[in-house]
Amino acid sequence: MTKKGTIKKTALEAYSNPRSGGIIAIHLDDEDELISAKLTDGKQYLFIGTKMGKAIHFPENQIREMGRTAHGIRGIKISKDDEVVGMELVAPHTQILTVAANGYGKRTQASEYRIQNRGGSGIFTVKRTQKTGDVIGIKTVLEEDELMLISNKGKIIRLRAVDIPVQGRSTQGVRLITLEEGERVVAVAKLAEKE
Repeated sequence: MTKKGTIKKTALEAYSNPRSGGIIAIHLDDEDELISAKLTDGKQYLFIGTKMGKAIHFPENQIREMGRTAHGIRGIKISKDDEVVGMELVAPHTQILTVAANGYGKRTQASEYRIQNRGGSGIFTVKRTQKTGDVIGIKTVLEEDELMLISNKGKIIRLRAVDIPVQGRSTQGVRLITLEEGERVVAVAKLAEKE
């Protein structure tokens, strides 16, 4: 998945002969960059979220398999100032965690996002306001997951997913981290599963 909304699916065997200098995985347009890659069995549902709070949920079988150097196809149609911030594989029992730059976030049941066709504009996943700021990341979470939020000033907070309220799509969420003046959340990550 790329920042500008392009997506592609390639058989894993296409990457079986790596070179010391690496191999091309996707042909990118100028100003575009790769933001997410997932290993899948071809029968999953994908969830793509954008900076402006839009999201699209569609079955992976709407993407045909392509060669390693192919450009890809449109996963989500984005407006001029928008960009993709994340792509996740979604199962019906999972929840979508949405985190915004000003420290706000929420969990929403995956079932609240109707299945759409690939390449559409999507629907709103969060009520984005000046108070919340832009969306910086989305993750699929289960109640037992633990998360870390990281700010641009090096502050890190560890949270349990179960402590973040489950809210509807059109809400702005709750404060997850207290930030100083000029500070913003820049990354969200799930902690690795316990052995």
